[in-house]
Amino acid sequence: MTRRRRRGDAGQAFPIYLTVVAGLLFLAFAYLAVGQAGVNRNGAQTAADAAALAAAQNTRDQLAGAWVKDLLDPATWQDIFDGGVELNPSCWRAEQLAAQNDATLRNCDAPDPLTYDVEVQTEKPVGRSVVPGTENMRSTASAKAVIEPLCTFELPGDGAAGTAGTGDAVDAVLPRLTCEDRNWELNPDDPLDLPGPEDLFDVHLAD
Repeated sequence: MTRRRRRGDAGQAFPIYLTVVAGLLFLAFAYLAVGQAGVNRNGAQTAADAAALAAAQNTRDQLAGAWVKDLLDPATWQDIFDGGVELNPSCWRAEQLAAQNDATLRNCDAPDPLTYDVEVQTEKPVGRSVVPGTENMRSTASAKAVIEPLCTFELPGDGAAGTAGTGDAVDAVLPRLTCEDRNWELNPDDPLDLPGPEDLFDVHLAD
């Protein structure tokens, strides 16, 4: 009698064992699906960050170029540092960097001259999993990049500065440029010793 009961108990436990194993397998596949979605989402965020930074850096380089061009006219410097000068659009750089990171640029906007907001979507879907619909699901992400001026200056007194482009042989007295990492005593006769774009502006992602 005892042996028969043991065999009966074993027979009853086998379906429970199969159910538990099946449940564990389902959980394993579910965690795998979550992992796939996480990887896809991280890829989208990486692409968005790179796209926003690329657009902002392109604008930063243009601003730095405008400053060098107007070096002898300090009255224009503040407008340049504030982004208040005419520049070429930079969203094409955001599109390039999104593509390099396997994503498509969905939106690129500059709410002000020193800020870029972008949104991207991954080109590759999450892939098949136990979660229905993931085979066609693509992740989206957004990022904001900010251009921050790093330098300040004080305009010299009246009559101290020459004006660029007037044709007069006037020695320009340029303001001292106080930047985050260095102070620049600018010499118009030594145009090679000038701050670079990274000295004039910082480009970073907004929180």
